[in-house]
Formats: sequence, structure tokens, C-alpha cells
Amino acid sequence: MSAREQGTGRSGGSDHLRRQAEKEARTAADEVYQAILARAPEHDIDPTLDRVRAVCELLGDPQKAYRTIHLTGTNGKTSTSRMVERLLREHGLRTGRFTSPHLSRVNERIAIDGEPISDERFVEVWQDVAPYVHLVDQGSIEKGEPRLSFFEVFTVMAFAAFADTPIDVAVIEVGLGGTWDSTNVVDGEVAIITPISLDHERYLGHTLVEIASEKSGIIKDGATVVIAQQTEDVEGVLLAVAAERGARVLREGVDIAVGERQVAVGGQLITLQALGGTYTEIFLPLHGEFQAHNALLALTAVEAFLTGGRALDPGVVEVAFADVDSPGRLEVVRSSPTIIVDGAHNPAGIEALVAGLEEAFELTRLVGVVGVMADKDPEGMLAALEPVLAEVVITRASTSRALDAEDLADIAIDIFGEDRVHTVERLNDALDLAVARAESEVERGSGVLVTGSILLVAEARRLLGRP
Repeated sequence: MSAREQGTGRSGGSDHLRRQAEKEARTAADEVYQAILARAPEHDIDPTLDRVRAVCELLGDPQKAYRTIHLTGTNGKTSTSRMVERLLREHGLRTGRFTSPHLSRVNERIAIDGEPISDERFVEVWQDVAPYVHLVDQGSIEKGEPRLSFFEVFTVMAFAAFADTPIDVAVIEVGLGGTWDSTNVVDGEVAIITPISLDHERYLGHTLVEIASEKSGIIKDGATVVIAQQTEDVEGVLLAVAAERGARVLREGVDIAVGERQVAVGGQLITLQALGGTYTEIFLPLHGEFQAHNALLALTAVEAFLTGGRALDPGVVEVAFADVDSPGRLEVVRSSPTIIVDGAHNPAGIEALVAGLEEAFELTRLVGVVGVMADKDPEGMLAALEPVLAEVVITRASTSRALDAEDLADIAIDIFGEDRVHTVERLNDALDLAVARAESEVERGSGVLVTGSILLVAEARRLLGRP
């Protein structure tokens, strides 16, 4: 055998071993994930931080080992979190990012320097925290109280992973609400509150004031809070809490603003009037006016965090924003016909989506694929979609939380009329039908929009080959 053949053999053998190790790590990570899934679901709030605090104390309070920026709101949290993280990283800081839910694999929720932790690391982190989680579980059960929930366990895992790296700063997105969200054991130096609208009413309250009161819980004593444009009632709640806690307030529309915007190939050019000055013609590779507002919140928060409010280097800001992505948000996943996915799951999110579609895409015929969760507002969402959809294919995500397709179709028929509504239980079949209907009457400019649920979008991305 020649030296080249021997080298090729060694290389092939090492590749095989690497693939085998990756497969074993993925299997182990999946087993850990399934075990954690057996706990109370993440949308099931128990109003206490005691369990998370107890585990963190046993671990040596890892969440205190780094500085934190904390985010809440109804829509835009994950996109804004990704922007904040990218700006911090471009300034040379090691970052941790905790967001939810995930689109592809659960590892996405815990990212170091912008990259999801590996399957191997995911298992290692679980093994590090598991003895302490089980100890607190046992104590809780003995008192007749529940074990740590799914989301509480992931919160603890994120804190531990970040401390062990170690990172300089964590960007932490709440799971649900604020005051009683398990992430609220952190002391965020800067809090960001994205637009607040009605969602998760069963858990957060049935009025905007109640929801705002819950979300205001992330504002800490002496912190800085960056507040998106809000309704007058919501703003009043947030300002009152900020004053009570001696927090510095930076308000969109008062202290900061989005300036000029121009649609560009692959995104938009934006001007942001932030705390330290005006940043002009920044390329943001994301569609929709709402993303410009998310960028403003992110930039202002990073200014406050890094300099107290002085301007950042415009060149660094430009490089960071140009590299931002936000999977599942007005994301084009296929062409011919254009297939767009968007995780909007409440009427306010759908309205922002529709505005972004009309601004950034020239589609002559658009067919929707829509599925929603049972605890959402399907009437409000479908009514907002009706003007832009020629037809709609009703389906459901493969989860017990999803609204039955037939029930959703009945609502859709009332809004669209029977001749514009199709019902297909399986998502892959729904996508096939939507593509056929989109291309049925036009040769060019047809498109398909998948929306209504982040879980539905996640499944669609997988079916369409997106990682």
C-alpha cells in the first residue's frame, strides 16, 4: 500500500470514528432532553423562584459570575436578543445567550459566542447540575410541591454552562412573563422590554396592564431599562415600576428613535437615533419594520451597558448588524415558489408580519399554511392574514397543544369564505397543497407563507431541509 493510500485509510478511519462519536453524543443528548421533557411544560407557570434559587445556591450562584442583559416583552425578544449578543461579541466580549423556544435542536437555547452548545457539552452540563436538581426536587416533593419544571432545568443549565465557559456577559430572554419567570434570579444591569400585547393571558393576565405588571418584574434596583413604544397604559405601569426601583429609563419615541428606513436587497438600510448619537445607513439583513425597532432597542441597550450611553464605534456597529440573523422570522427558506416562514403567534405579531411582507416582497399570489396553539387568538390572527392571502391551508403542528385543524378551519371559513379554505392535517401534505395552489393561477410571483406557531415553523423548516 502506498503512503497516499495509507494516509487516505487513516483519514477515512478517523472520519468514521468522528461520525460515530457525534452520533453517540446526539443520542445521549436526545435521551437527556426526553428525560427533561417529562417534567412540567415550560408554559406552565408556578409563581415561585424558590426552586431555581435553591439549585443556583447549591451550584455557587453561577448566574452571578457574569454581567447580564435581561429581556422581556410579547414579540421580538429572540430577534432582539440575537442582535444584543452580536453587538457585544463584536466588541470583543465572550457571550452567553439563552433564548426559547428552539427551532431545530434544543441546544440552540444555550449559545456561547453565538453558537449553540454541542451535544457532548449539553450532556456534560446536565451531568454537572443533575445531582443538585434532584436534591431540590426531592425536598420539594417532600413538602408536597412540584419538581423543577422543564424550563427551570434549562435555565439552571444555561447559568451553569455560562459560568463554566466562562463568559463576560449573558443575554437572557425570559421564557414567559417576568416576575415569576425562572430567569428572574439574575440581576440584569440593563433590561429591555419589547412591545407588550395580549398573549398567554391564562398565565399573565387578561389585560395589558396586568401583563405589563408581570413583565415589569425584570426591572432591578438601579438598573437601566430600555422600553419599546408601548400603549399609554402599559408605559404608565413600566414607568411607575422603574421609578419605584430607581431605574434609569430610556424610551423609544422619547429618548431614542428609528430614523430613515430603506428596503435593500436581502434586508434594509436603517438609521438609528440611539442614546449616544445617530448611526446612519446600517445594513440589517432582516425584513420588516419591526426588526428596525428591535435593532434600536438592542443598540441602545449595548450603549448603556458598555459606555453608560456614549456612542459606540459606528464601524463595529455596522459589522455586527450586518452579521445578524433571526431564523424563523420572515425567513425565506425556498424559492420557485418563494416559501416564507414566520413564527408570529398572536395578532400583534401577525400584523407586523403582514406589514413586512407587503414592504419587502413583491408577490402576486400568496397562499398561507396556518396552524396555531389552542391557547391563542385564532380569530385575530386569521383576520389579520386575510387581506394578504389568496387562499389558506389549515393544518396543525404535531403537539398536543395545537388547536385541532377542523376547529381552526371552521374559524377560517367564517373569515375567508369556504372556497378559500383547505384543511390538511399533515404539514408535509399541507405544504404540497399550498405550493400547488400558489402556482395554480400565476406563472411568476407566487409564494407560500407558513405561520401561526413557532412549533409549526420549526417543523416546516425541517421538512424543507433547513438546519
